[in-house]
Amino acid sequence: MAVLFAAWCVATLAPARAADERAEIIVRLAREAMKKYDLKAVIVRVTIDGEEVVTEALGETMAGVPTTKDMHFRNGAVAFAYITTLLLQMVEENKVALDDKISKWFPDLPHADRITLKMLANMTTGYADYVLDEDMIADNYDDPFRIWTPHELIAFGVFKPLLFEPGTNWSYSHTGYVILGQVLEKISGKLLAELMQEKILTPLKLDNTKAAITAEIAAPMLHAFSSERRAALGVPADARFYEESTYWNPSWTTAPGAVQTTNIYDLTKTAEAVGTGTLLWPASHRAQVGPELMGFGRQTPECQTCRTLDEEHGYGLGVFLRGKWILQPPLFGGYAATGAYHPEEKIAIGVVATFNEEAFDEKGTYKYGNAAETLFAAIAAYLAPDDAEDEE
Repeated sequence: MAVLFAAWCVATLAPARAADERAEIIVRLAREAMKKYDLKAVIVRVTIDGEEVVTEALGETMAGVPTTKDMHFRNGAVAFAYITTLLLQMVEENKVALDDKISKWFPDLPHADRITLKMLANMTTGYADYVLDEDMIADNYDDPFRIWTPHELIAFGVFKPLLFEPGTNWSYSHTGYVILGQVLEKISGKLLAELMQEKILTPLKLDNTKAAITAEIAAPMLHAFSSERRAALGVPADARFYEESTYWNPSWTTAPGAVQTTNIYDLTKTAEAVGTGTLLWPASHRAQVGPELMGFGRQTPECQTCRTLDEEHGYGLGVFLRGKWILQPPLFGGYAATGAYHPEEKIAIGVVATFNEEAFDEKGTYKYGNAAETLFAAIAAYLAPDDAEDEE
């Protein structure tokens, strides 16, 4: 009987000890990242095959106010995957084809008769990224509470010379996704926020993911702080400059209806849903996360933002590809995040971080880039070391 009990203990308790050890190591990695990258707060969640390994909140949302696991934050380009999921669902319903030209809906846009919906989704249009436009940057930093219209954003990107002929190169561009949001509204006859709620958020039970045209964030909220307006405002390098950015309006980030807030539970659930193709047919899922563009693109004198897509930096339709990981790593307005999924290991990782004053350099730029993505990479290397070795 004693032998049988011992065997039962080993079989029952060993997995629990293993899970506890994983949780401890992940939290330790998060604490180390906070020190190394001068982070004010970190919220991290990891699941494997849908089962929680760890969910932890570290640091402070504001001075003296602890961070909690249920806090809401801005998800930025995570919504790009929602947009391409909507597009692919419409393809499945025979409402549209990926090779349809955007001139079908917006004939007056420059080069509309040469640019397809697929080019918008995989960022091969040649349209300039309005986020890099000097006038747009100046206006946005001058009034970070401004509500931008999609027409204003699109104009910054399309009424400039093409970076390259459509379909011949790759360059990250928010412009295409604002246009794509407008196209989806034309096809469906519904506002993008309504369409997304019906087709994405409700089916996935993403109850904490909300769209708004204002800077609203539901309580409890993760506050953000930034020094990134320093150069734009002409603040001297030797003067302290660090301000709350929680309520900066993110209307400039993508199409209305896809400008959202979320929490760590929905971020991780989204990573798993996109990574497994929960809302798509198998062929559509392969189109969204497949390595079709591997080896495509190159930097040219005319396009310094262009690049070759490879194992370290791949792109599908609305998602980045890093080795076997499918992810989105937004960084803006004092928030850094990453939602990622490993299909073979069934690992979902969600990380969000905010920054201390020391995380910004004398020009107001992020010293360490997207520290949430860096922390994700450390957790990913621990949980899926074989894939990490493959990426080196």
